[in-house]
Amino acid sequence: MAYDIVVLGGGSGGYACALRAAELGKSVALIEKDKIGGTCLHRGCIPTKALLHSAEVADETRESESYGVKARFDGIDVPGVHAFKDKIVTRAWKGVQGLLKAAGVTIVEGEGRMVGPNRVQVGSEVYEGRNLVLATGSAPKTLPGLEIDGERVITSEHTLKMDRVPTSVIVLGGGVIGVELASVYRSFGAEVTIVEALPHLLPTEEESSSKLLERAFRRRGIKYELGVFFDSAKTTETGVVVTLANGKTLDAELLLVAVGRGAVSAGMGFEEQGVAIERGAVVVDEHCRTSVPGVYAIGDLIPTLQLAHAGFAEGIMVAEHIAGLNPPPIDYAGVPRITYSDPEVASVGITSAQAAERGIEIVEQVYDLAGNPKSQILGTSGAVKVIAQKDGPVVGVHMVGRRIGELVTEGQLIYNWEALPAEVAQLIHAHPTQSEAMGEAMLALAGKPLHVHN
Repeated sequence: MAYDIVVLGGGSGGYACALRAAELGKSVALIEKDKIGGTCLHRGCIPTKALLHSAEVADETRESESYGVKARFDGIDVPGVHAFKDKIVTRAWKGVQGLLKAAGVTIVEGEGRMVGPNRVQVGSEVYEGRNLVLATGSAPKTLPGLEIDGERVITSEHTLKMDRVPTSVIVLGGGVIGVELASVYRSFGAEVTIVEALPHLLPTEEESSSKLLERAFRRRGIKYELGVFFDSAKTTETGVVVTLANGKTLDAELLLVAVGRGAVSAGMGFEEQGVAIERGAVVVDEHCRTSVPGVYAIGDLIPTLQLAHAGFAEGIMVAEHIAGLNPPPIDYAGVPRITYSDPEVASVGITSAQAAERGIEIVEQVYDLAGNPKSQILGTSGAVKVIAQKDGPVVGVHMVGRRIGELVTEGQLIYNWEALPAEVAQLIHAHPTQSEAMGEAMLALAGKPLHVHN
């Protein structure tokens, strides 16, 4: 069976590519071995954010009297949490299936393997495409000698099927996944300790943002061991004992391994067909073209941001490139990044350290959320930090605070349109909103601070 495009993998990038290609009049086959929507919809973004919202409700119930509301927190109904999560996931899944069907995309259920530069085999059937898009996604990583048993030693995917709230959890890895799930477990009542080999939680974020998160986590009772490597883990009758490289031992009921996700490329036939791979990820150019003509790769399979919305953008770009529309390459610094913990951490653009590495002279402004009335109403602390090139545009926006992720869209527009602080300062932000924090920072950078102490 021949198509204009065969997409191997129906996750965020794969189905976005299929939809856009169909809109452009291309015949498309979308091959998926599990469920359309992939990791994001079924094992990542959507279900974890549902858990985080349940966690937020739990915390607000505990804190209700401080807002003048009498409520009693009786505990976490784990089956109820899963029912809420699964309802959201199922609705989104059906929606995506409906979109693909309406667009005329052929959905092929089964495990595909690349058997030629333009061919994918699924069972006994071979699907040919004038172009092939590889979108096989990622899977949780582990460390050498650390066995995932799904009971005492688990990954993020096991968390989504938990049958109880553990009394204590050690989270191995202080990146986005580890921080978000540490936040969930703490809100649900578990004692939590994060182990991170680098000096800070969320080590790729602006250092000041990481420090604000660490301070907030301390107040919440979340412990962490920073700048120390994991050595070993031993399961016991009651839990897990973790030994760190400095000799310190930690014990807990569960060990959650959150050391990142690796591309699913092994055994897929890619290398046999000449597709270049480095450290498990497929090598691509700025338009996601692989080393084989007519073959593209997108999403978690390539060494770009492992974010669903980055996958969407890559899928759309590839479909348009195949259709001859000549889309511009993606500026990955301009892709918004959010960690949905409590507090949230959001950013777009570059950090001050990256600016220094690139020799960019910058000016910075920090607006403390303590001066923002809406943040006071929400009971959150944090800050908005704006980095601008000296006498030039904004190059980075970094934020910490409850629900602050909703502000990153404005930051994205400011960065990607290369706006000057003085230009943004002319815009009027509604009062009282958290968005005023962005406006206040821009006013200060423009030399006319309002509610900012300089």
